[in-house]
Amino acid sequence: MNRFFATILLSSVICPASVYASQLIWDGGNRTVISIVPSNTTGLAEICVAYGMEGRSVSFPASSAADVKWYRYSNLGAGFAEEISGAVFTDGLSTLTTVEGDMGYVVETGGRQYCFWVVDYLRHPFSVTSITESSERDCDFTRLDVDGTGAEIPYYGVNGRRFILDREISLAYRTLVPDVENMTFIETRREVSLESLDNPLRVEGVFCPTDFVITGDRFLREWNDAVEYTSPVIQPYSVSAITSAAQTERENDNEVNPGSGDASFGGSAPCEVSFEAAVTDGALFREWQLSRFEDFDVINLSFQDLKFDYTFTEEGTTYVRFICANSDGSCEHHSDIYTVSVGASSLKCPNAFSPNGDGINDEWKVSYSGIISFECTIFDRYGHKMISFSDPSQGWDGKHNGKNVPSGAYYYVIKARGADGKDYKLSGDINIVNYSK
Repeated sequence: MNRFFATILLSSVICPASVYASQLIWDGGNRTVISIVPSNTTGLAEICVAYGMEGRSVSFPASSAADVKWYRYSNLGAGFAEEISGAVFTDGLSTLTTVEGDMGYVVETGGRQYCFWVVDYLRHPFSVTSITESSERDCDFTRLDVDGTGAEIPYYGVNGRRFILDREISLAYRTLVPDVENMTFIETRREVSLESLDNPLRVEGVFCPTDFVITGDRFLREWNDAVEYTSPVIQPYSVSAITSAAQTERENDNEVNPGSGDASFGGSAPCEVSFEAAVTDGALFREWQLSRFEDFDVINLSFQDLKFDYTFTEEGTTYVRFICANSDGSCEHHSDIYTVSVGASSLKCPNAFSPNGDGINDEWKVSYSGIISFECTIFDRYGHKMISFSDPSQGWDGKHNGKNVPSGAYYYVIKARGADGKDYKLSGDINIVNYSK
């Protein structure tokens, strides 16, 4: 071992590929040597992948035999490199006739060093003979048992740091991706690149029946000898869903609609909310759940339809969620929780209005919030019924049988019920003022 060289090497050997790229000349073997440019952090100019080392030689340009030295290092790094003897110099090339795979090399010439790592691919072959679903199941991943070879290919930088050579193994399959805007899932082909072939393989987000196609690796592809294997169709185990909710808005100028605070929806009852869900193929159990308890300890109502409308008529907060599960219930998906907060009721009646067409106080209307049933009848002073209506958003325009009634006093009777269970029995005078027939 050349200890003096080791000291120099650690302090000054940097072989950036941008400066030293492709200076090696390989000979022998039945497949070309693949050159890969590594990260500058490795201190290597290149990584050379050879399909077997038998009969291989490597050459490097040099001015003379005395001007070039060859060194070899292992996973300990170039600081422990050993000088190699026996290189042959011919026609401006220094040739190493015996090259060992899975080893690092340093060529020193002209006061500079050229560092590279050699991978013997035959020590790291790639093959696949079967792909089956693993008996170990996971709700977030599909696990595949792969019978084959394709482990990590390690290499070492000049400082002995371990790196992994990416095999770029392709794994292709089909899955469902959410289209939230259209409330559906779309079948999509997905392809991921694997650095190495793990067993079992964990594949994220498989939500429809699919086969799995493994193709590789990058080196066999470059040698036009790629391996491809297709699994049988595997049924989805994981489940997922997308949900939406929308409240029907009312624009009644006499309805007081208190804010719902932190709730998603709510206000003045009745609150009409439409709920919708879309699920993946494996979700055989589907259910909307309504509860008065945030932790859903008690389910007050449930609906199996993916889409339904519900009118909330009781004061207080109701929590709504969607849940789906696979056939044996081993995997569940819970949606976000929607909260619907219905406020307390109120009902107030004005005692005068002036239907003179000036756009100000032309109609008699109650002011209300959270009224779920309502009956109002208005009489003249002789007890004749002028009008009756059952919608609190409606009012009286001061007409009877299409004609304006005389100004003066009229009388209303109201029976109503609030979302909070409060009963209203109201009566009183209505005065039509500043109005001439």
